[in-house]
Amino acid sequence: MSEKPVHPPVERRERRAWYLYDFGNSAYASVVLLAVYAAYFKETVVGGARGSFLWGLSVGLATLVVAILSPILGAVADVAGSKKRFLFAFTMMSCVFTAALFFVTKGSILTGMLFFILAEIGYRSAQVFYDALLPEIATESEMGRVSGNGWAIGSAGGILVLVLVIALTQLVEAPWVTQASLVLTAVFFAAFAIPIFVRLRERGAPQPLPKGRELLALPFRRIAETFRAIRHYKEFGKFMIAFLIYNDGILMTLSFAAILGTVLFNLNQMQLVLFMILVQATSVPGAYLLGRITDRTGARAALLGSLVLMVGAIVWMYFNRSLVSFYVIGGVAGFALTGVQSVSRTMIGLLAPEGRSAEFFGFFSVAGRTSSFIGPTVYGIVAARVAMSLQNRGTESLLAEQIGQRAAILSILAFLVVGTALLLLVNERAGRDARRGPTKGSG
Repeated sequence: MSEKPVHPPVERRERRAWYLYDFGNSAYASVVLLAVYAAYFKETVVGGARGSFLWGLSVGLATLVVAILSPILGAVADVAGSKKRFLFAFTMMSCVFTAALFFVTKGSILTGMLFFILAEIGYRSAQVFYDALLPEIATESEMGRVSGNGWAIGSAGGILVLVLVIALTQLVEAPWVTQASLVLTAVFFAAFAIPIFVRLRERGAPQPLPKGRELLALPFRRIAETFRAIRHYKEFGKFMIAFLIYNDGILMTLSFAAILGTVLFNLNQMQLVLFMILVQATSVPGAYLLGRITDRTGARAALLGSLVLMVGAIVWMYFNRSLVSFYVIGGVAGFALTGVQSVSRTMIGLLAPEGRSAEFFGFFSVAGRTSSFIGPTVYGIVAARVAMSLQNRGTESLLAEQIGQRAAILSILAFLVVGTALLLLVNERAGRDARRGPTKGSG
């Protein structure tokens, strides 16, 4: 079967705009989730083992909300042809509340949790609509390369913003410099998001929206159709189950990387930023190379390779006691992490039925966000309970926290191994054939 062309033809500036959005939103992931705010919240705002638990709870609550919203908004966006409008609204929400983290100080736990949860909801929800634009700017044979380019360019954006954070901390000696780096992040994200709203044309044909009760019922009817459709798109369904599980391991690693560095190796803020720059630097070739491997060997093969590499890094992390090795593990994990994320996005683009990309990316988000609620919460509970139990038995506080973190690492490993095993059951070729078939789930 000949490949369907994309109409109207995609201009280079449109793809560049799509890439630049990834360049900008990686600032949020690098600073808020990885290098700065996670450790700041755990150590300064809360303190102790309780900080790990509350951080995991905050990540979990945010992703649970996104899990509920994504399929509803995705269904409406597909019908209305309004992915960019939703993308804009959630991008601005994330930028505003990321900047608001400036006001979070020692002891302001509820404020720190609330502002982060709102920023995270905006970031994760925007990602649904950003990802859903991928099938509109790339043909099936280009999707792996375009998705990989996006992750690679995004990682470069993460590196740049971390370099700016280092410059800020060196130039300004003030107690509020950590909070100021969060404002810098929000501005960076907003600035590089602008081109996608100006240059990229949305290609989904808008359909007339029903009114009244029919409008309210529309998302739920489309969601019901999505669930019924999975009976036809069986490979999509099998991939979702695998993704739901291995994605927990990925997001647990991302959510607690800074806390691991702080607790196990006593890294200070500057060392954490340098560590995350290394992670982002290795993620650039990881995303680039795996995007090309995906187009040559298939998405499942590239994804399996990335997951096996990630499993190896986590096993090494569990046994590691060396600071130098911690940095090496970070480099390996950075290479593998973006491969998993980029190729997972490509798999959805390859398996989602034509004309329903936002809806199926919304379903993809449900699987990921539901698992995300479980994973970080499990990690936080394991780390906190083991540490507190040991402290109650007289173990020194820092040693108890370190043992708790290592116990929690095993939960990451469990999710990765089970998810990888289930991915072996997915038949990518059958899934690609099925996406060109009926788009309704009644059959």
